[in-house]
Amino acid sequence: MPNLTIGPKVRKPLHLHDKKLKQLEERAQAIREDVIKMLVEAGSGHSAGPLGMADIFTALYFHVLVHDPKRPNWKDRDRLILSTGHICPIRYAAMAHAGYFPKKELMTLRKLGSRLQGHPEREKLLGVETTSGPLGSGSSQAVGLAYAALMDRAPWRVYCVMSDGELAAGQTWEAMLFAGRNKLYNCTFIIDRNNIQIDGTTEDIMPLEPLTAKFEAFNMNVERCAGNSIRDFVTAIERAHGVSEKPTVIIADTIPGYGVQFMEHDFLWHGKAPAPGLEANEAIHQLRTLGGKIKSEHE
Repeated sequence: MPNLTIGPKVRKPLHLHDKKLKQLEERAQAIREDVIKMLVEAGSGHSAGPLGMADIFTALYFHVLVHDPKRPNWKDRDRLILSTGHICPIRYAAMAHAGYFPKKELMTLRKLGSRLQGHPEREKLLGVETTSGPLGSGSSQAVGLAYAALMDRAPWRVYCVMSDGELAAGQTWEAMLFAGRNKLYNCTFIIDRNNIQIDGTTEDIMPLEPLTAKFEAFNMNVERCAGNSIRDFVTAIERAHGVSEKPTVIIADTIPGYGVQFMEHDFLWHGKAPAPGLEANEAIHQLRTLGGKIKSEHE
């Protein structure tokens, strides 16, 4: 077994000043609006997860990742693996805002022949690293990529976005064993801890806690953050980058359906799109006004 612990590569600091934070927060809100419009146009899809993960995907694409939309196959890019493929509307929206493809293409979500399928397909859309669908498989893909990067002494890192529901899949824990055994410090797992899945709450269906203790037992560094706080998430990423002997799991506590009150915390919105008309309009209104707390500039 080769010695792969060669020490982390030096990266730019991720310090988040107030002006940049405000820009990211505004971007996340615009991306959430696009997600609603995409789902309405498609007539199907997942609402709760994409809205809950908008802050994290905004932070990744506009502050954390080393990437170049004009060179999606650049060899030194960071690899972002979306294991929880059904929340792909948020990834597509973030990619379009970042310049990977025109924003107007977002309205082709789930359409026949579209590059934006209901689960991302690597061979259809440049910038998507892996085809995802079977929950749990992304973690294994991520550790394989991270191991290869260390063997090649490559500078890029791997980030794997996962759902809490998929932690019931045994394959996930095989990947964690491998990551801990091989000290894959260049691999960061981001768990969308929104406590829901398609049939109800995670703790009713397959209890997961104590999650921190479980991951630590697999030789993982564990960080916990408020997933709907961009600053808190970026700080967790900074701490992950400072660890040179272990892979990191970031347990990001998120609110499913974040920003739309009638969706928040409701597992029924896991796999449902808002209806066109009043429901969709109310969702966008709430996103623009923080649930009616502020006056919308669009009124």
